[in-house]
Amino acid sequence: MWQIVFFSLGCDLVLAAAYSNFRKGVDSTGRKQYQVQHGPCSYTFLLPETDSCRSSSSTYVSNAVQRDAPLDYDDSVQRLQVLESVMENNTQWLMKVLNQTTRLELQLLEHSLSTNKLEKQILDQTSEINKLQDKNSVLEKKVLDMEDKHTVQLRSMKEEKDQLQVLVSRQNSIIEELERQLVTATVNNSALQKQQHDLMETVHSLLSMIAAPNSKDSLVAKEEQIIFRDCAEVFKSGQTTSGVYTLTFPNSTEEIKAYCDMETSGGGWTVIQHRQDGSVDFQRTWKEYKVGFGDPAGEYWLGNEFVSQLTNQQRYSLRIHLKDWEGSEAHSLYEHFFLSSEELKYRIHLKGLSGTAGKISSISQPGNDFSTKDADNDKCICKCSQMLTGGWWFDACGPSNLNGMYYPQRQNTNKFNGIKWYYWKGSGYSLKATTLMIRPVGF
Repeated sequence: MWQIVFFSLGCDLVLAAAYSNFRKGVDSTGRKQYQVQHGPCSYTFLLPETDSCRSSSSTYVSNAVQRDAPLDYDDSVQRLQVLESVMENNTQWLMKVLNQTTRLELQLLEHSLSTNKLEKQILDQTSEINKLQDKNSVLEKKVLDMEDKHTVQLRSMKEEKDQLQVLVSRQNSIIEELERQLVTATVNNSALQKQQHDLMETVHSLLSMIAAPNSKDSLVAKEEQIIFRDCAEVFKSGQTTSGVYTLTFPNSTEEIKAYCDMETSGGGWTVIQHRQDGSVDFQRTWKEYKVGFGDPAGEYWLGNEFVSQLTNQQRYSLRIHLKDWEGSEAHSLYEHFFLSSEELKYRIHLKGLSGTAGKISSISQPGNDFSTKDADNDKCICKCSQMLTGGWWFDACGPSNLNGMYYPQRQNTNKFNGIKWYYWKGSGYSLKATTLMIRPVGF
């Protein structure tokens, strides 16, 4: 029976070497041996010798002869050679298997090295991420600290703002009280001036009567003074100096003081409104605008009732003279002007506009009713007289209000309740001075 013997020198089935050897040899007993060297491992294959094979064969043949027929010796040798050939082929196949196994081990080793390198890279990246997280934590802490500081600062600023608002509110209250006192003092001053003027006229009349108590000229002068209906008649009588004159209501003996402009555009103008310094408060009642108020020598309103009766006697023209704070002047001239009666709310009627204060009338057309703070006759639910102050012919708060609040220089812009004439200076500009005056057409 043939046998193949393997000798292994300290090697596992998995080899780490990359190079192998194969050689034939003879051991100390003279038997053939086949040795494979693969790295540190060696594999030895022992095959039986020919003589042994013969003896064994003889015995085998001897035994076989008894059973069957004798065997040929040469045939045995051929079989042995075939076995050796097969053994060599198997050995070569084994070497191929070992080489493939080595290559796989090398690939596994390389993969293991790559895996270790990748693990190291992952560890390094993890370390970097941890460092970044630490930095991020520090930054977050700083941001939170800054937010806390900003919150404290905002709270402090809000408290200061509230305190300033309280202070401003108090100052506004004080300023309003001072303005009220100033208006009151101004009104009282105007009343005193009027009383002084009336007293002076009374004194002059008494002196005239004492000087010529029976003078026919004095009586004629008194009659002529009584029949003056407007300043045009005063001018025609020979009085060509601008000033305050006494006029008489039409069809009545009731007298009224008015300022006569004897210089502008030929003179003879009866002034029905004048504003120049804010000394008179024009936020008045319906009754005050009806009878008139203020000082004819300064700021005043002649009175709607007198103007209504006068302008319904004959045709009058209206001239509106305006001054701004930059020294410019302009005017609007209406060829025909009159006021309706009180029953018709002193409605204004205007025709034929010319002049330099705008090509469009800043008094809304057609005519509007007169409104005051206690008589709302405008076309707006907001009560224009209360919102814009003063009495005027408001439409829906309209493009003009020459009886609005008086604002001094450098405080007269962006004031929508000031003295306004839209088509000359715009809606937010408060004028310095205004004059409304009438004169018969054809004077």
